[in-house]
Amino acid sequence: MTRLIEEARKEGARLSEVCALLEVSPRTFQRHGKKKEGGEDGRKGAQAKRAPANGLTCEEEEMILSTVNQPRFASLSPAQIVPILADEGTYLASESTLYRILRKRGQLAHRGRSKTPTHKRPAPLEATAPNQVWTWDITYLSTTVKGHFFYLYLILDLYSRKIVGWEVYAEESAAHAAETIRKTVLRESKRGISPKIILHSDNGAPMKGATMLGMLQMLGIRPSFGRPSVSNDNAYSESLFKTLKYRPDYPVEKPFDTLEEARKWVSSFTGWYNEEHRHSAIKFVTPSQRHRGEDLEILGQRDRIYQEAQKQNPQRWSGKTRNWTPIGKVTLNPHQKTVSNDQKLKEEDSTKIRRIA
Repeated sequence: MTRLIEEARKEGARLSEVCALLEVSPRTFQRHGKKKEGGEDGRKGAQAKRAPANGLTCEEEEMILSTVNQPRFASLSPAQIVPILADEGTYLASESTLYRILRKRGQLAHRGRSKTPTHKRPAPLEATAPNQVWTWDITYLSTTVKGHFFYLYLILDLYSRKIVGWEVYAEESAAHAAETIRKTVLRESKRGISPKIILHSDNGAPMKGATMLGMLQMLGIRPSFGRPSVSNDNAYSESLFKTLKYRPDYPVEKPFDTLEEARKWVSSFTGWYNEEHRHSAIKFVTPSQRHRGEDLEILGQRDRIYQEAQKQNPQRWSGKTRNWTPIGKVTLNPHQKTVSNDQKLKEEDSTKIRRIA
């Protein structure tokens, strides 16, 4: 920050204005810039801190490390080691001190034979045409009986956002999930299904049940799963559930009384969503239009209308017409470029100083 302030001052910026923009006082900048003889930082906080009088010596730390690294303690945590030593009449240090020493020496890691649990981000899934990647999930539908729910099984095509399959059952099970997938495959086979179709879901029991996985293997579908308790890994299905439950006609005040009533409402919603709802993520065409490949002609017609309108009244257009280019590839869980906090702060400071200069 000191270097950036100096560069801004060389360009003619006032110190008070630059410091105000960076939310630091000029006095702080001056204090940071002071140097002792020999090039040492003169700030009080930069001076080496003295070791506390009651701190552990190096010999005591080595003795603690040799004790916790004994074979009998190799697979135990400090929370277990301390009580065992106390039962033997020995006190080394507190649990927090043991944790601090192990962290300092780089030994605060998984101890034992079992592998450290890892939850990697799922691999990106890409769809360039309908019936290549499906996502699905199960949501609750309220009933008139408190504590009792119906379960909506909903399958969404990633490319077109079309609801390709759904069922409502009174219970949640892998058998119902397998039957829903089987019916969906039979229905969509008429339109053509990719031989390597992928079905993405979360880690619920119905998704990973033996009956469900067996059905997927029989149908030639490759399963894909998100991380446990990470709803963003199945964001498209979660977004669809919000659209469903925030419809004006969703029965919030008067929940569903029977299973048939719930199925009738979901059927009505599916018809509206697929055939009437113009989806913002696919340039405001309906999911069914995109699923059938009609979006190219529709968006081309819109673009021609806009081009003609611009020709007739060019003074009313400050730039290009609205972009009606069809959406191509759709990616689920794309890899994200990670930027460290230090890089973010440097970029923000550089932007602020350039604005002042």
